[in-house]
Amino acid sequence: MTDRALAVVRAGALTTVQDTGRPGHAHLGVPRSGALDTPAAALVNRLVGNPPEAAVLETTLNGVAVRPRSTVTAAVAGAPCAVTVDGRPVAWGAPVHVPAGAVLDVGPALSGVRSYVAVSGGIAVGPILGSRSTDLLSGLGPAPLTDGAVLPLGRPTDFHARVDAAPQPSPPTELVLHVTLGPRDDWFTAEAVMTFASRPYRVSPASNRIGLRTEGPALDRSVPGELPSEGMVLGAVQVPPDGRPVVFLADHPTTGGYPVIAVVRAQDLPAAAQAVPGTPVRFIAIRRR
Repeated sequence: MTDRALAVVRAGALTTVQDTGRPGHAHLGVPRSGALDTPAAALVNRLVGNPPEAAVLETTLNGVAVRPRSTVTAAVAGAPCAVTVDGRPVAWGAPVHVPAGAVLDVGPALSGVRSYVAVSGGIAVGPILGSRSTDLLSGLGPAPLTDGAVLPLGRPTDFHARVDAAPQPSPPTELVLHVTLGPRDDWFTAEAVMTFASRPYRVSPASNRIGLRTEGPALDRSVPGELPSEGMVLGAVQVPPDGRPVVFLADHPTTGGYPVIAVVRAQDLPAAAQAVPGTPVRFIAIRRR
């Protein structure tokens, strides 16, 4: 029987297994998790003929290198990077033939933060609560990759995309996040709400899969004290005591006691996955709850 598996040669700074996540478990304290740049993850799956829910690898900044034990089709997209097979340059953003025993090396991001690697058949680690995603907050799912780890692969389909390259957006030079104000914007002064929706911020180096932290003007509160813990959603913009907004991403906590000044619309969140530290951020209020 063919050995359907990937051996990890170089794990990179933070490479995790991600799929479409595990929605519907917030009442258990389990966030959705899943790929941060969902369009990029869906694209690489399409390029290798996988269903959209197949698990892929999500790299952070400096890529990953893997060695398939059987011949596979692979694709890399998301943050642009150099891709090689046994040292030979191959296409980024297109399906690539990787022979058994060859090393697929995904290099450091040339721009952006996270690259996505799909392999025909998908990463077939055991699902937990219906998902194979690594959740860094709760610890559910497989651990981040380490050198020498072996990942099982599923059975591939017969279909592969016949394209030279697939168009996709570049990582943002400015991150524009459209927000709905509320539910706790009334906990801030009118001047703070105006500042939030008009002044520029920057992506903080402290950002991660849990939240995109910002640097910039602090938002003054009009209500002292803290809230009882309440439910948090993907895209919630929570304001901790330092007054700098934090945008909750896929591994966010399901409850929190700091006030949420606004919620980012879902279609703007994939770009947050590719915003490098220092990227300007603008919050644009499109309506109020």
